[in-house]
Amino acid sequence: MKTLTNKVTSNLSCQKQPGPVAVKNLMLVDADPEVLSLVCSMFEKGDWAVHEASNNQEALEWARERSFQVVITSDKTPAVADVALLGRIRAVRPHTRLIILTGEGTPADVIAAMRNHAFCYFSRPFALDELANMIGRAMEEPCWDDGIEVISATPEWIHVAARCDLATADRIMQFLNEIAELPDPERGQVAAGFRELLLNAIEHGAGLDPTKNVDVEYVRARRMVLCRISDPGPGFTLDEIPHAAVANPEDDPLRHIAIREEHGMRPGGYGVAIAQQFLDQVVYGQQGNEVVLIKYLDPGAGVGS
Repeated sequence: MKTLTNKVTSNLSCQKQPGPVAVKNLMLVDADPEVLSLVCSMFEKGDWAVHEASNNQEALEWARERSFQVVITSDKTPAVADVALLGRIRAVRPHTRLIILTGEGTPADVIAAMRNHAFCYFSRPFALDELANMIGRAMEEPCWDDGIEVISATPEWIHVAARCDLATADRIMQFLNEIAELPDPERGQVAAGFRELLLNAIEHGAGLDPTKNVDVEYVRARRMVLCRISDPGPGFTLDEIPHAAVANPEDDPLRHIAIREEHGMRPGGYGVAIAQQFLDQVVYGQQGNEVVLIKYLDPGAGVGS
């Protein structure tokens, strides 16, 4: 195994740089040049050591010998092999955060990764900035339990409980994006609407309290997608949230901005309005802490049609 440090050279190896002793370890498995370059560019402070394993077997041997806080698999191996590696590493290092990269995978593989507590999952093609964001999350988040519990799952219907923090929201979104076999533009519309209301549930319903969970279900039917989000908060009605854009009167479409500034709230308030724009139906339960999102699909669209 090669040990890499901080700076990428022209041949994409990392030169040794003087600095403090590394206190944390990240392992790359048979990384391609763009992923290697990305990861090396993220380590300028010298408090992480980056190691490169040539294959999954070598990665497992090294994980048995020392602790790696983050492991990133190769996109050259099928997802099923990386899920198997995940299970073996976590059997000896339960808190390792493993990010699966793959060029060959299925929704069933994504579910298996979630059940085995993968930190995240990316299949080709993926955006490097999104991968960088998730690597940063894996590096920076405090050491606690994984935050996503699979209650039940098939490729058509997945039900999870998710910890109420923004990093877990990002992870849930990435997993569901990998599971959702939807055509464009419906894929992006469902993701945008779901993300806004998931963040509302975590931030406003649960108050960003990581000791609480939101309940999330995703159902892929023949001609529709349905998502249900339930939070542990007291609920609300739309006329009780003047800080949200959806409550603005027609003659004052920016009223909520002044209200948010008056109460010292961060910019925003567009979540419900965005969801209503991208989805066909947004239905709240009586108490207001449960919402169902519905997107209808054209006949013949995607898998399951």
